[in-house]
Amino acid sequence: MILYHFPLMKRIYLLFFLLGFFSIYASAQFTKYVIRFKDKAGTPFTIDNPSAYLSAKAIARRTKQNITIDETDLPITPRYIDSVRLSGAVTILNKSKWLNQVCIQTTDSLALVKINSLPFVIASQPVMQPVGIQNTRNDKFNEETNSITSSQGTSNVQDFYNYGNSYPQIHIHEGEYLHDKGFHGEGMSVAILDAGFYHYLSLPAFDNVRNNNQVKETYDYVANEVSVDEDHFHGMMCFSIMAGNIPGQLVGSSPKANYYLYRTEDVSTESPVEEQNWAAAAERADSIGIDVISTSLGYNQFDNPVFNHTYADMNGNSTIAARAADFAAKKGMIVVVAAGNEGNHAWHFITTPADADSVVAVGAVNSSGVIGSFSSYGPSSDGQVKPAVASVGVGTAVSSTTGPIVTGNGTSFAAPNLAGLITCLWQAFPEFTNMEIIQAVEKSSSIYNAPDDRIGYGIPNFRIAYDDLSQQRALKNINTILGSSWIKVYPNPFKDNFNVAIKPPHAANGIFRLYDAFGRLYFTRQISLQAEQDQLIQFNNLQPLQRGIYMLKFNDGQSKESIKLLAQ
Repeated sequence: MILYHFPLMKRIYLLFFLLGFFSIYASAQFTKYVIRFKDKAGTPFTIDNPSAYLSAKAIARRTKQNITIDETDLPITPRYIDSVRLSGAVTILNKSKWLNQVCIQTTDSLALVKINSLPFVIASQPVMQPVGIQNTRNDKFNEETNSITSSQGTSNVQDFYNYGNSYPQIHIHEGEYLHDKGFHGEGMSVAILDAGFYHYLSLPAFDNVRNNNQVKETYDYVANEVSVDEDHFHGMMCFSIMAGNIPGQLVGSSPKANYYLYRTEDVSTESPVEEQNWAAAAERADSIGIDVISTSLGYNQFDNPVFNHTYADMNGNSTIAARAADFAAKKGMIVVVAAGNEGNHAWHFITTPADADSVVAVGAVNSSGVIGSFSSYGPSSDGQVKPAVASVGVGTAVSSTTGPIVTGNGTSFAAPNLAGLITCLWQAFPEFTNMEIIQAVEKSSSIYNAPDDRIGYGIPNFRIAYDDLSQQRALKNINTILGSSWIKVYPNPFKDNFNVAIKPPHAANGIFRLYDAFGRLYFTRQISLQAEQDQLIQFNNLQPLQRGIYMLKFNDGQSKESIKLLAQ
């Protein structure tokens, strides 16, 4: 540790500077501050005993993804927090171990001077506007609120769920493919960080969620209380897109997941303290073992312009929210973020934390794939592909505040729709890391090879992502599949597709031919094979193959093999 010593005159100058600096703060009557610490010296917690501060599920998530416990996992040194709290009329609101800072509330200018003189404090930063400054900006959700229209239920009964009005927003991604295979979010944990979840305890869209005890925890980081049922409706609508279930009217994208509802946004104001709230909630989600975070919040301009972000700040590393979001991803969670609704406004670009390096930023399209004009533009200021992907945020089916199903617009609605399907995909492939799941989703998207600044890699297709991960899984397990053989077909019996696992003894150009029971050739396919290398060959979309017995024959000039198959 390096200690910097100042001559007497410099220390006096610094003292007068701090006194002057905080007298400005005091006269402006800022009420909330972030206090940043230098280190975690003297903490009673250790990396070797993570169970003291992380749940078993949080530790298991790290272990599964080969993520090491490090100093950022350690709680803030308790002595530091106590010293801040005892400096005067100071209330500790929340804290971030990842950023090593606490959020306080105070109007005690002398307490601020004392706090900044503490040897382990780097700096303090105001994050809440002065008392006299009123919110001159419109409710950030006004455009989404004004877009709400009534919706008439439709019927779709060929799938596992009768989706009703939610069918288009699920079907554009072939999300019903996951649901039909039995992946509805069971056993997965999702945290939603938003502005409130108005009447989720009584609205019919959440009857199943309540009956099955799927809401496991709630907390209001704005009011510092447990209840979130009486606050803004924005989070409730986002929640309904994921968890709602009224057959024939609304079915969410992950209706069987467990949910953790956190209010971090204060709609009545706009200030950076909400980013700190977001960080605190994300850390809570990590510590209890959450799999997926879905958040439809974004920050760029504030009530007090002194706090405003610039486009240059949208680089994934500058804002509190972006840094926290990246930490969440580094801890093994998938973080899905609305890209923002600034496309028609002067700001134009994505908002934070959509700029974070490792999050899935989601733009908005309608159910036909037409881009919503309001959807924020990318890229991030450091050139990342943003948004990463797009989902239905135009005419999205949601629950209203009174019960009937309505439709609305906003990337706020696109993000949870996609987050739910990502949750179901990860449920199907739990052995993959968060970044492997994200990569599969991006690779499945409609313009993956030519991403743009409106919808990024495009509109994900979860049937394609599922098949991709299935192939990756098979490659990981190919030795188990092959056993003592060098070639094997699975599944067998099959329906409309099968795979060939092969580890050829020599390099060659092999030919596969499929014959029916009468010896009629159904198809021929030539494959280039490498000696002693595991390969997986997929034979997809074999309809209209009739039920019965078939013979798959392989010949590479040196080796021959015939395998009997049964089509069901």
